Amino acid sequence: MLNPTGKIINKDVAVIGSGFAGMAAAALLAGNGTSVTVFEKNANIGGRARSFESNGFVFDMGPSWYWMPDVFENYFNLFGKTTSDFYELNKLDPGFAVVFGNSEVMDIPADFDEISELFESIETGSGPKLRKFIEEGEFKYRVGMGEMVFKPGHSISEFFSLKLFKDALQIQLFSSFSDHVRKYFKDPRLLAIIEFPVLFLGAMPKDTPALYSLMNFAGLKQGTFYPMGGFGKVADAFKIIAENEGVNFKTSHIVESLEMNANAISHLHANGNSHKVDAIIGSADYHHIENDLLPEYLRSYDDSYWSKRTFAPSCLLFYLGVDKKISKLRHHNLFFDEDFEQHAVEIYKEKKWPANPLFYVCCPSKTDPSVAPAGSENIFILMPIAIGLNDSEEIREEYYNVLMKRLEKFAGEDIHSHVVYKRSYCVSNFINDYNAYKGNAYGLANTLMQTAIFKPKMKSKKVKNLYYAGQLTVPGPGVPPSIISGQIAAKELLKFLNK
Repeated sequence: MLNPTGKIINKDVAVIGSGFAGMAAAALLAGNGTSVTVFEKNANIGGRARSFESNGFVFDMGPSWYWMPDVFENYFNLFGKTTSDFYELNKLDPGFAVVFGNSEVMDIPADFDEISELFESIETGSGPKLRKFIEEGEFKYRVGMGEMVFKPGHSISEFFSLKLFKDALQIQLFSSFSDHVRKYFKDPRLLAIIEFPVLFLGAMPKDTPALYSLMNFAGLKQGTFYPMGGFGKVADAFKIIAENEGVNFKTSHIVESLEMNANAISHLHANGNSHKVDAIIGSADYHHIENDLLPEYLRSYDDSYWSKRTFAPSCLLFYLGVDKKISKLRHHNLFFDEDFEQHAVEIYKEKKWPANPLFYVCCPSKTDPSVAPAGSENIFILMPIAIGLNDSEEIREEYYNVLMKRLEKFAGEDIHSHVVYKRSYCVSNFINDYNAYKGNAYGLANTLMQTAIFKPKMKSKKVKNLYYAGQLTVPGPGVPPSIISGQIAAKELLKFLNK
């Protein structure tokens, strides 16, 4: 297991937030001898990966793409466990489908050779080009998700070794993703398949380092998986591991303030009670912890810093229970039947509600009968939007009708009148449930100036026993990076506690 300098005795650590980063950090800290308590403001653990049940449907509230299975497996292995100890993992075939104009559907097979053949059938010469593109992506994955991703990002000196500097050049950290992709492919449909992870998790493709083609290796070569029972089963696995290591979870506990002794936190106050702490890992929203729990003179970053950051999207979500089967839907469905570039501009540059949005539909009941009653479909619709928008019920309903109309056009059948359960979730919900800065859903965008050492620091600049983990610090947004973030934060805090 992760134990840099030996066993910690009689140290009390609080973790704020029970997302993947918080639970990963908590389990590793407890496994190294600290007494760990996780404070979670919501009734259920999991952060954005919570789930809920209604009318016989089980809805995952957040993550639905299971990529990079090795990151999950490597984490479980730290505790002598394996993925199959907690849930059944199925590889989807097709991994996902992309819907273009005129309801043209492109299924992305599980088999990479078949994907290459598909590319070749669309654009002559693109099959071999895809193999080369993904081969480069695999190298970036090995380097980026190997030694480099586990750097805490304290300073540039971490990357001073000749090997790491050479690797940084080879993985194209300083090149544009958009330019890189267009050296290989021209057809707009192929570009959409390659660029969609950037739109949903990153920034404008032209502002994203070419490094992130490692995500294409993950999605197209490793494949897309699904944990039977839903992503909530993954969150449950992390909780089980943490509790087995002795972590205490306090749900429905709102952290109200942090009591200081000079430049260190001495007590955490939650639900009217005081808890002595030797250190804290903040895996809740970084801006919230700084602005709402710390006095101004102890904040690492002021409001102007946050206002200048480029954030990945927020999103408008609909959780729908439908009392019939919908034959044309796959498990993962990406609707790229409108202009990709325009939607990206509206998210990242103009920061307004989109005119003709792209959107994503997840239908896990295609794979997993346990998430919906017999003869029904469980549907999750996600539309990426800019952070900070006004998301009134009227606006939500307007877009619901727009998206439903396009979904029905594709499906070729009535869905609207068969919706027996409906719940929306948007900017204000992210703020209320997660204290998310301007309702962000994924954290900071993956731009060059927000990568590695350019992200908000994992170690507080002014509070000596406060460390951060999660999507607003290193390595970045997404479930696998959050898991790794928790591991890094635990290791760094153990070093501090062992001094």
